[in-house]
Amino acid sequence: MSAETLTAQDYIQHHLTNLTLGLHPEHGLTFAHDAAEAAAMGFWAVHVDSLLWSFGIGYLAYRWMLGVARQATAGVPNRAQNFFEWIVDFVNENVRGSFSAKNDLVAPLALTVFVWVFLMNLMDLLPVDLIPYAFAQFMGLFGANTHHVYMRVVPSTDPNITFGMSIAVFLLVLYYSFKIKGVGGFAGELTLQPFGKLGMPANLVLESISLFSKPLSLSLRLFGNMYAGEMIFILIALMYGHNLMLDLSGGVLQIAWAIFHILIITLQAFIFMVLTIVYLDMAHQHH
Repeated sequence: MSAETLTAQDYIQHHLTNLTLGLHPEHGLTFAHDAAEAAAMGFWAVHVDSLLWSFGIGYLAYRWMLGVARQATAGVPNRAQNFFEWIVDFVNENVRGSFSAKNDLVAPLALTVFVWVFLMNLMDLLPVDLIPYAFAQFMGLFGANTHHVYMRVVPSTDPNITFGMSIAVFLLVLYYSFKIKGVGGFAGELTLQPFGKLGMPANLVLESISLFSKPLSLSLRLFGNMYAGEMIFILIALMYGHNLMLDLSGGVLQIAWAIFHILIITLQAFIFMVLTIVYLDMAHQHH
């Protein structure tokens, strides 16, 4: 979608609107044509672009890593095997340093989280108009109004995706808390710390807040950082198409922000992985 045919506000709104499928009160099951229609579809609307890109990226990463694993050799590794062995060693070091119990699920889970979140974040380095414009032109071949065709390609800028991942981690934390500590042990952890038996109501409130803040902070941290990065790229894109000076300035800013954003992309994937390991370690600990 070109900034020349839209106001700056419309351009930003267009890039921040997901391809949404849901039940509209008036039109039934349909794709939303604007943010207002998407909001009218309510909670059960589906962000099709977020699901397609997140699962598509995950599947491609899985197939790539599976292919490397099948061709792995004990001799001199090729570049792909060497690269993935480095990632596996990096994840294993973090698991050994942060997870004190024994659970064969934690390391594969940490590897999956790190690679998946990193690749979803990496989509933010693509030019903001490249895929949305190509998708709009493709849909235009079928008679669609290109002004109403939306496509967000960075799944981690969608809170539905980040909350979905954090809730999955939270459910694992609850599962292992009950499995390792038992119902009585987990209930005692929530009601007897830190003030003992006399402070049970206060303990329950404080520990419940601490427990439920884990998925909330895990999801919002990733979403907030990636959303801010996406917004900056969109604002820089608005500089193009006016005059040569703004075009050159936009190009310099885009390159500079992309280089800095690589650090953010990697750091957010690392933080999500480390917190997942730490939360699971806490679920395995006894008071």
